[in-house]
Amino acid sequence: MEQVRKGERRRDPNGPRPLADAVLRLIWRERRISRAAIAQRASLSRSTVSEVVSEILPTGLVSEVGLGKSRGGRRPVLLEFQDDACVILGVEMGASHVAVALTDLRANVLVWEVREHPVRTDPEGTRALIAELAEACLGNGAREGRPLVGIGVALPCPFDPAHPEQLSSIVLPAWKGRLGLDDLSERFGVPVMVDNDANLGALAEHWWGAGRGVDDFAYIKLATGIGSGHIIGGDIYRGATGVAGEIGHTAIDPGGKPCICGLRGCLVTMIGTPALLERAEELLKKRPDSALAGRRFDIRDLEEAALNGDQVALQVAQEAAGHLGIVVAGLLNLMNPSMVVVGGDLVGLGELLLVPLRETARSRTLVSSVKAAEIKASELGPRSVAIGAATLVLKAALEDSRLFPTVENHAVASIRRQRR
Repeated sequence: MEQVRKGERRRDPNGPRPLADAVLRLIWRERRISRAAIAQRASLSRSTVSEVVSEILPTGLVSEVGLGKSRGGRRPVLLEFQDDACVILGVEMGASHVAVALTDLRANVLVWEVREHPVRTDPEGTRALIAELAEACLGNGAREGRPLVGIGVALPCPFDPAHPEQLSSIVLPAWKGRLGLDDLSERFGVPVMVDNDANLGALAEHWWGAGRGVDDFAYIKLATGIGSGHIIGGDIYRGATGVAGEIGHTAIDPGGKPCICGLRGCLVTMIGTPALLERAEELLKKRPDSALAGRRFDIRDLEEAALNGDQVALQVAQEAAGHLGIVVAGLLNLMNPSMVVVGGDLVGLGELLLVPLRETARSRTLVSSVKAAEIKASELGPRSVAIGAATLVLKAALEDSRLFPTVENHAVASIRRQRR
């Protein structure tokens, strides 16, 4: 995996083979299965399956859990993947917050920590906060001493797998192009894997949310910045240099407001969180009767006001849906996805946002393109990106099970850290 960074465990040449990894993935997918069923599904001999399973069992990832139904012979011994054998940390670096999720090996969130923070302008503080929240998650009793597989980190900017340490100097100028999370890897003794936040939102929806079973869809994240992640043929599409999906910098009004990218009238200047709040302030000058008038408010207040029927908030949401619909229409015509999943800010509005979005997209696309696509809200809510970050680690470990720590290796590592 190109996302594995400094701190990756040394891979034992005598560790599990690709065949063992394939069998482990099958057990993970099925959750509970017999050796005979594995042999049938994987077209392997029973002796080969027995040999491979004997290799997997000592890892603690799979256990024998009883007998299954007989089909005429002896009742088969069932193997079950142990979702709680290890834990994973998923980190979301937003533009103005850091969130950390501790999950099991089925992406169930065991602990959730989030804190507002000026990520874009305070790199050192952000790095320290990530470590602090990670410690808080791991120190929570929900971990129960289980070993940590790795840490996934979602970035609020483009990510090039060929240059994982380099950050966009345009989106995050204060970071001076350097991620600087090597200390995080060394501190926890696990690999740190990195990708763009919208890509990881798409990954999460593909594995656990609205995009389950859908091999071609787009995920759009609405936040301070606007980005999209694309699943094509079941995999994340990143483009030649990792900037695929930067729809927030689609210029839809050449005479519009200047954007940090150097263009004018980009989508993000119209529907990014600061732009939405600014638009609401502008409308309030003519609507002093609004529930938002005379007080400070944030995007959550704006969403709540719209749900309560406030006309200013509703107008902001409808305008945002119209602007987004123009870009979604282009996406449908260009990529022809079978689904568009919208996540992030304002998604709690549900149909108040999705209906005008669908109408705008429908009016600007080829009939065949829009007919094939379903536009819906994220099923994972505000935790989708952090869950996607954890899923990035899980995906890597299922592809190469040597990334999973065994119980023995975890105990040895713990002793070493205590001696430092």
